Amino acid sequence: MPDYIPGSDTGFQAWVDNFVTYANTHLAELGIGLPDIIPISTAQTDFDTKISDNVTAQQAAQSARQAKDASRDTLESLIRALVRQLQASGDVDDAERAALGITVPDTIKTTATGGISTRPIGSVDTSQRLRHEIRFVDEATPTSRAKPQGVMGCEIWVKVTAQGEAPPADPDELSFVTLDTASPYTVEYDGADGGKTAHYMLRWVKTSGDKGPWSETVSATITA
Repeated sequence: MPDYIPGSDTGFQAWVDNFVTYANTHLAELGIGLPDIIPISTAQTDFDTKISDNVTAQQAAQSARQAKDASRDTLESLIRALVRQLQASGDVDDAERAALGITVPDTIKTTATGGISTRPIGSVDTSQRLRHEIRFVDEATPTSRAKPQGVMGCEIWVKVTAQGEAPPADPDELSFVTLDTASPYTVEYDGADGGKTAHYMLRWVKTSGDKGPWSETVSATITA
């Protein structure tokens, strides 16, 4: 039998308001007195205050998160602008790039004998909240989970953007996630990322360190 008290706070608040109002108006008919209702009225007042405080706190937290996200976007934009400048500068060498933690250009050329000519094909399972399961196969053998000969694993890179924002056009915009040796790979996200879009790019890495060409960008919503 269903409970007569609503489960939601707003529904409960409205139900209590009706209950107390009716009881106060019909004390004699109900065979009760003010001592029966006063403790409930006092608790009702306290609950109304607490629920109002809770709503205010939630609004403040949401505002703070939005301010944090906007601040990060501004900071990232400034950093990326400077990194593009540094990457184009002849004064910056690979050791300095590595020390800064920015992308070191891949100077290893792929060849017909030692390089990798094929790319991973990525897909993303978004069925779990705040979780992406990334699967990858080789474009030359899309029905098989086997990696190309000599390949150690698949590099996974990502950029998370606001919903509707254009996907990255350059791998330099992405951040390294992992080098995964076996599909699939699971990425966990924070609650603040819910509703945003993750853009992934993948590439094969051989045991020798040689790296293959980048995959097509695979974009998926982070389920809130």
